[in-house]
This record gives sequence, C-alpha cells and structure tokens, in this order.
Amino acid sequence: MNAIRFHDYGAPADVLRMEQVEILEPAPRRIRVKVHACGLNPADWALCRGLFPGSLPRGVGLEVSGTVDAVGEGVTDVAVGDPVLGAADYAAGHSAGAADYAMLNHWAPMPADLDPIQAAALPMAVETATRGLAGLGVEAGQTLLVHGAGTMIGFGAVQIGLLHGATVFATAGETYAERLRALGATVTSYGDGMVERVLEAAGGPVDRILDTAPPSGVLPDLVRIAAGEARRVFTLTDFASAGPLGVRSAFDADQPKAPGYEVLGEYAQLAAAGKFTIPIARTFPLADWRTALEISESGHARGKLVLLP
Repeated sequence: MNAIRFHDYGAPADVLRMEQVEILEPAPRRIRVKVHACGLNPADWALCRGLFPGSLPRGVGLEVSGTVDAVGEGVTDVAVGDPVLGAADYAAGHSAGAADYAMLNHWAPMPADLDPIQAAALPMAVETATRGLAGLGVEAGQTLLVHGAGTMIGFGAVQIGLLHGATVFATAGETYAERLRALGATVTSYGDGMVERVLEAAGGPVDRILDTAPPSGVLPDLVRIAAGEARRVFTLTDFASAGPLGVRSAFDADQPKAPGYEVLGEYAQLAAAGKFTIPIARTFPLADWRTALEISESGHARGKLVLLP
C-alpha cells in the first residue's frame, strides 16, 4: 500500500516521503480500515520533529474515516464492512492514517448520513476539545472563553461548550468570526485591548478559559480575564508557560490520561444531523500530500485539510 512516513526526525518536508509498505494484520484490540479520508493537523508535523518519540519508521495522519477491512483479537463492536471514523494508531509505528489502509486504536460507527470527509475532520477536534473542557470542569450556566476559536480544536470547543449549556465567548480572526457568532458565541478579536473587550462583553471575569491558540505569550492576559485565578485557565498549546503561571494543561498530574474518544460517536451523530461541524478547507489526493503540507505549515489553511487515498 501507499503510505506517508518518516524514518528520521526533522523538518516534515525533509523527512516525509510516500512509499510502498506492507499491509499488516491488526493487533489485539485494533482494527484495520480501508481509508476513505484522512484529516491533517499541526500535530502531524510536530511528530516529525520529535513530539512523542518512539519506534521508526512512523506515519502521519491522526484521524481517519474508512471501512473496516480486518479486526484484531478482542474486537466485538465492529465487523468487516462497517463504516467507521477514529484515531490512527500512529505510536505503534509502521504507518498511520495517511495511507491506503490504517490501523485504528479508537473508533466509532460512521452514520450513514455523514460524509466521510467531514467524518475524518472530527476525531482530533472532538477528543482534544472534550478533554480540555473536562479538565476545566465546564458546566451549564458558566461563562466560557475559547481563545483561538479559529483553530479547528477551538471551533469544536465553542460548539461543545454551547451544547453543554455554557455561555461562550470566543477570540478569533475575521475568517471564522461570523460563523462563530452564528453558532451562538460572542466573538472579539485578538491583540491590544482583548482583555478589556472580553471583560466588557462578559460583564466581568469569565468562569473558565480554554486556550487553543498557538503560543503567543497571552496566558497572563487570560489569567487576568479569569480574575487572576490561573487554575480557571486550561491551555492545549502553551505548555512551557503554563507551569510557572499555575495554568492547567493536559500534562498536569491530576488530568485523566485516557483520550476522550468515548464521545466520538455522539458527535458523529450530531454532525450527521447538521448540529456539529468542523470546517473543511481543501481536499487532496494522497499523492499531493506535499501541497497540503505547505499550506498547513504556512498557517493559512483556513480550515481542515484532508487527504483522499
């Protein structure tokens, strides 16, 4: 099969290549799928640079939609021929989702009314946003600020917060500002005066703050918006700054280690019903992965980029 892999750590454009690799049998509690679509994320390129190092070679493409092709020992909830979406088992080595076939270690049924491309855009955004909001303990009736709501995780977090009954405020650029407002969020821009704009819009400090934006030194401002209570802020990106400030992150000792993929089926159903979405920017044949990489690394993707094997 064709697969996008790297054999050494480094800049993605330098170490990634498409090659022919063996199609393996699924390990226990794993399934193999014929890939319909594979969502790309900044985390893919971070893996190439050495994030979560492990055995090599290794593939990229962390989220997948496809049809079950084989099941490993102990799998009883799906069968060959079932459509699914889920997370590729990248840590096991060999390959990941950017391939003709992929091994999944987390999955959920793909509703018949859900487009496979949209399905492939869900797993990372749903899992990561759910984990962050759970870490914050967001509850109905609270105010929630999602900083970086123009990221795909942030866009998902806004919707999840609204679905859980929170009053949601968001910082975002013009690309998604109107779409976020249409969902029900109160949106303001980044930059100078952000603290004052959010406090004015919320009528005072915000109960919970989820940071999904690329690190930019803004965590102290988010703590100010939380009335100086750093533990009411959770970052999914700026781990280096979080500890000294007392801001929470997924790497804190008190955070659950298991991913939040148990809710993936619920959000797949919502997406099929038109009640949850992750914006799709462009799709590419698998052979055009370098073009997708260049657009992603430029910071101007403006939505999810998806490979189609």
